[in-house]
Amino acid sequence: MRDVTYAMSVSLDGYIVGPDGGFDWTVPDEEVFRFWTDETRKIGVHLLGRRLYETMLYWETADRDPSLDDAHLEWTALWKSLPKVVFSTTLSEVRGNARLATGGLAEEIERLRAEPGEGEIAIGGAALAAEAAAAGLIDEYRAMVYPVLVGGGLPFFPRDERRVDLELVGTRTFNSKVVHLRHRVVR
Repeated sequence: MRDVTYAMSVSLDGYIVGPDGGFDWTVPDEEVFRFWTDETRKIGVHLLGRRLYETMLYWETADRDPSLDDAHLEWTALWKSLPKVVFSTTLSEVRGNARLATGGLAEEIERLRAEPGEGEIAIGGAALAAEAAAAGLIDEYRAMVYPVLVGGGLPFFPRDERRVDLELVGTRTFNSKVVHLRHRVVR
């Protein structure tokens, strides 16, 4: 069965976006960017909420930007070809290799797990991940922890007062002092 993973960049105090809506502190250096590219290769389908989908729309046409280097062009090609499912109540259409979800999150994940296919089912976006976490659907949490305190904003982890036991399955510290943490949900 395909694992459901939730991976995002996060401040040391636990936020993916600061109180001002900014996330400029998450700009990856070359080493971290290469890591994210390699991680993207493991994904079979990416589930996104509307906000993250709209943020990532840039990459649908980024390959037209003559200033992009080879690493960014490689990532752009990976992202464009990756199947995406967008959860939104306000969008009527999506672009690229994406489709709007027709059912609820749990039903969509159940359907994707039952389909033949390889690669992880990745979830992006705090609200969508919170819904998946509340339903016990996330198998692994992956946090790219940046050495910054932003003091508030959108939290990486949902605040639902529910205990979830985790097992540390991997760490990596980058030259920039960013730390990647992988925790598997103990079932």
